[in-house]
Amino acid sequence: MEFVGPILLGLVLLVAGGELLVRGAVSSAKALGVSPLLIGLTLVGFGTSTPELVTSLTAALEGSPGIAVGNVVGSNIANILLILGVSAIIYPMAVDPKGFKRDAIMLVVAALACLAVVLYGRIGLVIGIIFIVALAAYIFYVYRQEKTAPDEAALVAEHRAEDAPRGPNALVLSIGMAVAGIAITIFGARFLVDGAIGLAKGFGISDTIIGLTIVAVGTSMPELITSVMAAIRKHSDVAYGNIIGSNIYNILFILGATSIIQPIDIPDQIAQLDIWVMLAATALLVFFARSGFKLQRWEGFAFLGAYVAYTAYLISIA
Repeated sequence: MEFVGPILLGLVLLVAGGELLVRGAVSSAKALGVSPLLIGLTLVGFGTSTPELVTSLTAALEGSPGIAVGNVVGSNIANILLILGVSAIIYPMAVDPKGFKRDAIMLVVAALACLAVVLYGRIGLVIGIIFIVALAAYIFYVYRQEKTAPDEAALVAEHRAEDAPRGPNALVLSIGMAVAGIAITIFGARFLVDGAIGLAKGFGISDTIIGLTIVAVGTSMPELITSVMAAIRKHSDVAYGNIIGSNIYNILFILGATSIIQPIDIPDQIAQLDIWVMLAATALLVFFARSGFKLQRWEGFAFLGAYVAYTAYLISIA
């Protein structure tokens, strides 16, 4: 039980730090005259993914690839099955056909790229750079497309900017808030990773399972809060766009940036099971969203049921 305290403290600091970072970054961007479209496409996605980034990087540097990679794969599974499931149950989600086609293709490409590196067994500097460049190209393409021919997808990005928590109007204060958010997130990640490693060793559980469950769900809290609040406000497009964007960022940005700083060996368990669960969840999301361009409540229950079954299985083999 001595590891529960650091894990809980780490999760609290990660959520608080991510919240401060998003508030400060969004307010700074607005003060500098950055468009809501660009804020929604970049800062909100990067901000809510910061807990995953710092946690995976910390774990990789401390020699725990199971937590580093399990965090990304587990977060993507939780984003679809848990967070989208809960959000769709609260309020069914309409899906814009044009934005869906573009973003779903990128999501599938990112998922297949993740499968490729997992089966290869290692992700290093070159692959990390390719991932980061691919993400930058995707963001630039989306921004140019929505800027020249705005449609529902542009409205989704603007809604994401509007729904993002707000910080102080003064530029200096908002920048200070963003910096404080980064610092708190770093401290939170250290507590979480150290506690998770201690928990795994203390109970004889692989750090991969800890990364796929406790760490993954914990670092996904910003997405959960953002998506549930969007569903309650009936901004279902934001809840859906949040998860699609987050899953793309998790693979291309977090795995990419982490492997540039510290190459990662992929644990066998992720190659044998969890990457396939992530691919199945991604395929199910695309199928449900494509059928009628709406995520219904019963589909949300199906997602949630699948996540409970997956988590129960991981616990049974721990």
